[in-house]
Amino acid sequence: MQTALADIIRDTPTGQEADRILRSCVHCGFCNATCPTYQLLGDELDGPRGRIYLIKQMLEGNAVTVHTLTHLDRCLTCRNCETTCPSGVRYGALLEIGREVAEQRIGRPWPQRVQRWLIRQILPYPKRFAALLRLGQFFRPLLPRALKQKIPPRQVFLPLPLGEGRGEGRGRSEHQTQIHARKMLVLEGCAQPALAPNINAAATRVLNRLGISLIPATNAGCCGAACHHTSGVEEGLAQARRNIDAWWPHLETGSEAIVMTASGCGVHVKDYGHLLRDDPVYADKARCVSALTKDISEILAKENLSALKSKTTPAGKIAFQSPCTLQHGQKLGGVVEKILRDLGFELVPVPEAHLCCGSAGTYSLLQTALSSQLRTRKLATLENGKPQRIVTANIGCLAHLQTGTTIPVQHWVELIG
Repeated sequence: MQTALADIIRDTPTGQEADRILRSCVHCGFCNATCPTYQLLGDELDGPRGRIYLIKQMLEGNAVTVHTLTHLDRCLTCRNCETTCPSGVRYGALLEIGREVAEQRIGRPWPQRVQRWLIRQILPYPKRFAALLRLGQFFRPLLPRALKQKIPPRQVFLPLPLGEGRGEGRGRSEHQTQIHARKMLVLEGCAQPALAPNINAAATRVLNRLGISLIPATNAGCCGAACHHTSGVEEGLAQARRNIDAWWPHLETGSEAIVMTASGCGVHVKDYGHLLRDDPVYADKARCVSALTKDISEILAKENLSALKSKTTPAGKIAFQSPCTLQHGQKLGGVVEKILRDLGFELVPVPEAHLCCGSAGTYSLLQTALSSQLRTRKLATLENGKPQRIVTANIGCLAHLQTGTTIPVQHWVELIG
């Protein structure tokens, strides 16, 4: 694609990056075939190719309107198009540039600014989020249906005969870490401790059985994605720097990896090296942190899991929902499924497994109508094989799906931990 970026941005680092991405696009349209919003709306401007043209026109100095920002905001940033694209266009990075430039040039209506500010003041802070979540769950039965569907219910699990001692501690947040020669860090997260406290506890138990200590780092917090995607880029970068400061002493003393049990956090932390590339203090550390960040599935895929097989008694059919941040963002499609099958679990086929469930981080809060349609479509495919439960690899997907189904939704590591 030929470009002629405006003088004001052409020679800036942002302009140079955008220009490289735009020039890699051959506008073939393959991306539209796998774009969830294009499939729903059928509008060229609500597919990746159309949004790329909008961004190109904006960066070339053409007028920017609310119309432009509306189409950019409707994108889930699921990056399905990146998996499909034969030219390797880094669409997700281009979209972030486009949104930021559009906001700078035309701003946002005040209701949108307030909504995004509230998200940034609540979601990244576990205590604030937990207090409001519990309040919402308490009054949930009394709320109108539309509002009720935005509040995930408390986790209630069907009993599973998962082996000796496996039912104990379910739902507790204690890590019960044992001391091993090998050690890894774990990100506690911001929403996950309140929504599903057993996830990290289960990951800790699993790695304990493999001879690995899983350690939460004091002072580490939200990965920064929530702020980054709601007009708070600088706030998100500050949270990234805080996490690097919290993790660095542990990495210097032998921690092998930073384990992510939420794929949404994982894809963002793996991008720290890019986000902080121009920071003279943090650039090198950020690249190191990104390189050492691993999804829990990446860790288990390289370990001998015989110690887990002896304690695992699979029960019932399982439907696995592969989050976009896992299969498209981190390119780890099929890894979790292989682990579960190797451990003896029966996974039902899931049609359209590549499509987004509609959670997409804060998307379910900002684009509720589209998000609900995508959830309905995703649940239909997940429930197609009549599973006893649905498992996923991301807390946002877990909470979003659970509001639309009576089938229990869990993180997959809970099945083996």
